[in-house]
Amino acid sequence: MSRSNRGDKLDPREVQIVHAITRTTRACYLLGDDPATGKNYDHRKRWVESLIERFAAQFAIDVLAYSVLSTHHHQMLRSRPDVVATWDNTEVARRWLMICPKRKDADGNPMAPTDPELDTIRNSPDRLSEIRLRLSDVSWWMRLLNQRVAQRANREDGASGRFFEDRFKGIPVIDDESVLACAVYVDLNWIRACMAETLELSDYTSAQRRIASLETEPKEPEIDRDLQSEASAESDAGEEASRQRLSDSFLAPVNLCEATAQPGPQPSGKHARCSDKGFLPISNAEYLELLDWSARQVVNGKSGKTPGHLPPILLRLGLSPTIWLELVADFDDLFTTMAGLPENIDQQRGKQTGRPFHVRKRTRELFAQAA
Repeated sequence: MSRSNRGDKLDPREVQIVHAITRTTRACYLLGDDPATGKNYDHRKRWVESLIERFAAQFAIDVLAYSVLSTHHHQMLRSRPDVVATWDNTEVARRWLMICPKRKDADGNPMAPTDPELDTIRNSPDRLSEIRLRLSDVSWWMRLLNQRVAQRANREDGASGRFFEDRFKGIPVIDDESVLACAVYVDLNWIRACMAETLELSDYTSAQRRIASLETEPKEPEIDRDLQSEASAESDAGEEASRQRLSDSFLAPVNLCEATAQPGPQPSGKHARCSDKGFLPISNAEYLELLDWSARQVVNGKSGKTPGHLPPILLRLGLSPTIWLELVADFDDLFTTMAGLPENIDQQRGKQTGRPFHVRKRTRELFAQAA
């Protein structure tokens, strides 16, 4: 079967959620502990994570979930052309020049663009229109991220040639059921790959970031400050660096807050992410509870005692435990071109070809069980 055309499914002019997967060439362990060479490349996982964090502050793309493993990485992204529309020409030019800077400082970080540099974009209507589109384009996000990781790895190895497969796989996620299943699937990757036993130990995942952020929230002191012993400056600096490293401020919030949130694009007042719009009709705590429950069921793989009641979101979505666990265990195999309920996928047509999208037989059978 020929590969599907990404342009037939993805459009930066539309708000879309996309599950993006990139694999290293020939599934080599180029992002982790390589059994073939005995070399360890775990530090490259941090490269990917750092770029996700940096891009989240500049692109008009929300990061919903991600995980970085030894042979591939997953990202669940939401394009936000509606947020781009709230930015003036200077802001559009500034953001692009922070992504692709003309100048860098001694540490390799992008330097703030000058007025002449900004003018190269904002004074050119065609160029400006092109950049506006790129800022909400998942393909450009993945292209630049993978390109920079590959170039840095090749420099480190003194090598050339392909580092990743020739292109990423992008699957639109089109309904609430699949958004929830996809997020859980992505966050559980370390556990499913037997790289971690718990969510908090799942390094380089959005799940770990969300959990760590909860654990480091400021708390009221339990004793008088005058009685507290002074911590060393080195210890304080280390703790602060740890808090910053594990911050989830660049991630989209979980809760849509449908009852209280203001309508519209909700651009973020922070500089760490595109918008403050959530992506699920549940709280962060409920999501982590469901994630933990799913992780224990999938990892153990045993017919142990199932909780007497499931998290309410499963009941609201009409998903049984059996169906839910297969969804989050085999998401990639069940959805190869588009993710959603079969009847919802059947209603979609290619943006360029007008053709329907293929739904696998097992996917139809699985959801038929819930009918």
